Amino acid sequence: MKKNIIAMNASIMIGLGSILVAPSAYAESLSDLQQKKESIQEKRSGVESNISDTEKKIDNLQDKQLTAEEQIAAIEAKIAESTKKIDAKNAEITQTKKEIEALKEEIKVLKERIAKRNEVLKERARSFQETGGDVNYLEVLFGSSSFGDLIDRVGAVATIAEADRDILKQHELDKKDLEEKQTAVEKKLASLEVAKAELLEIQKQQKQQKQEKAALVKKLKQQTKKHEDEKMGLEEEKANLAAQETAIKSAINLEQNRLAELEAARKKAAAEAKKRAEQAAAQAASQAAESKKQSSSSGASAKSNSSSPSPSSSSQSSSNVSQVPAVSSGTFTRPSAGYVSSTMGERWNKQHAGIDIAASGTVPVVAAADGVVSRSYFSSTYGNVIFVTHSISGQQWTTVYAHLSSRQASTGSVVAKGQQIGIMGNTGHSYGQHLHFELHKGAWNYSKSNAVNPLNYIPN
Repeated sequence: MKKNIIAMNASIMIGLGSILVAPSAYAESLSDLQQKKESIQEKRSGVESNISDTEKKIDNLQDKQLTAEEQIAAIEAKIAESTKKIDAKNAEITQTKKEIEALKEEIKVLKERIAKRNEVLKERARSFQETGGDVNYLEVLFGSSSFGDLIDRVGAVATIAEADRDILKQHELDKKDLEEKQTAVEKKLASLEVAKAELLEIQKQQKQQKQEKAALVKKLKQQTKKHEDEKMGLEEEKANLAAQETAIKSAINLEQNRLAELEAARKKAAAEAKKRAEQAAAQAASQAAESKKQSSSSGASAKSNSSSPSPSSSSQSSSNVSQVPAVSSGTFTRPSAGYVSSTMGERWNKQHAGIDIAASGTVPVVAAADGVVSRSYFSSTYGNVIFVTHSISGQQWTTVYAHLSSRQASTGSVVAKGQQIGIMGNTGHSYGQHLHFELHKGAWNYSKSNAVNPLNYIPN
């Protein structure tokens, strides 16, 4: 009996040790969250730096754009000025062409006058050729009717000769004047055309400069738009990272609270296990003392005791409390003491989605793994039932504890592996006291398509 008590205490202490050791998955989970938070903060810092660099690029581009636009305005002013000058030159050219047309008319008249003079000269030349070029003064003398007539005739001859000389002189002057006017007008027109060509070339260059500056402004605007879009994307990324950081902080707080609750649940489970161990040890010691006392009693007393139960035997029967199985080191521990009365599979022409563990007396039911109670209620089929959701190495699991006589864990509470959550019972659609235990790889559903055989995961 003493050896049994020691062995039982050892198994209980092993179970307590398993309860108090925090699963590494949760520590890794919190560590992962911290790493994600630091990674997000680092990314956010990088994004903020990129935003700052992009803003500087945008400012630089806008400065260049403003400078180019100012240069375009200056070029446009120069183009306007050169246009005025070209218009003025066109007006001068038009006026000069009018002068040329007027000069042409003068030249035409002059040419006609010269032609008439040429005819007079030709006539004089013919006359001279016929007379040999000498004036017959005897004819003039004897042809005069009087002395006065003679004087007139001599004066007329002299006048005609003088007139001929004047005609020749005027002819030379008119020709010279014509040549000078032609030369002056042609030079003026050529000069105006050259000035206009120079102005047009200047304006062409100015327009070319304007086009180049306009192309530069267009390019700068495109680059600015590109960087503004990039900045908008970076700001959106920054906002998303800030939201993620806030969410991660909340997740860390929730995880820390959950770990604190889980630690409290483990301590509670350990305290319960310790209390049960102490009760079991006291009960075992009481039974040993009672057994020793009975062995030293008389035969008559033994016979009397065999015919009617003793108060201590009656007390032992009424306080038949099963011990909780030691918490195993595996992913899931056995949820209660007892034997497997029904396995998973076909039963009564329907699928039995779990196993039944049967035992008599008061049988504690414990959580098979750390988790959160997703539901704790009374069902017409399950009776008093508790659903616990577990997250183990990124995989969701669900355990179901049905037909309980009482529930000791409410919806939303955090439970530790091996923590008592109820007492085995016979509620709901049940035939005899037992625990109906289901294990689902994933969420529980009505068709129980995620159900797996618990015997492959819990100790026998």
